[in-house]
Amino acid sequence: MNTNIFRHELRSRFKSVMVWSLAVLLLVVLFFGFFQGFADEADLMNQMLEKFPREMRAAFGLDNLDLASVLGFYGFIFIFVQLCLAIQAGNYGFGLVSIEESELTADFLLTKPVSRTAVMTSKLVAAVTGLILTNLVLWVGSFLAITGFRGEREYELKTLILILVSGFLFQMFFLGVGLLISLLVKRVRSVTPYGLGLGFGMYVLSAFSGMFSDVKLEILTPFKHFDPGYIIQNNAFDAPLVMLSVGVAIISIALSYWLYNRRDVPAVS
Repeated sequence: MNTNIFRHELRSRFKSVMVWSLAVLLLVVLFFGFFQGFADEADLMNQMLEKFPREMRAAFGLDNLDLASVLGFYGFIFIFVQLCLAIQAGNYGFGLVSIEESELTADFLLTKPVSRTAVMTSKLVAAVTGLILTNLVLWVGSFLAITGFRGEREYELKTLILILVSGFLFQMFFLGVGLLISLLVKRVRSVTPYGLGLGFGMYVLSAFSGMFSDVKLEILTPFKHFDPGYIIQNNAFDAPLVMLSVGVAIISIALSYWLYNRRDVPAVS
């Protein structure tokens, strides 16, 4: 790893990390501020949800969440947090090496006495550091929101920690897959459409999987691999699906190293 490249990458991502961190912080704190109102009207809320078709409840992850409980309500919020985390990690993955080509600085960087492996490692570590910082803000914001708004209601701390840990593993899937796709396509001119497409695409697959109980779709999307409803109900990860997600992330990153070391990088003409 090259320290100078790592520092440059981390500085260049600092504003993005702050924006995404603030977004998930506000999402958790503001939404959880409504918890007392939902909890006080638990019976009315449950009756209202029962009137919706099971498929619709499953599409929005409400089929196995009790909104009157601390973790049930937090799990509902976390579904939307996951969407933010997916887009952030996807953007970082797609832009990790493609940004050098789109800004026509790749040939300048690669003429330096630094191996491509060192370049990739430095950029990857900087991106992962940015994701870790966002997750730290999410952890702090979640504990503050729950402590401030849960009232006298209790919750299982271990389950909450499992949900929060899943956020980082979830992001590693999108980082790895985004990086791999960016090296498979000819050129990524803008990372935003790719990041949004990957994040929302996986979310839609998750919704259809819940609506139709399709096991094949469940295997394809990490929104089901790290389903907060499953974690809350079982106080544990769905181990086979989590291992699948982690495996995809590791394989994607390994293949990305292989492709990057063999990539024909266009020079500035």
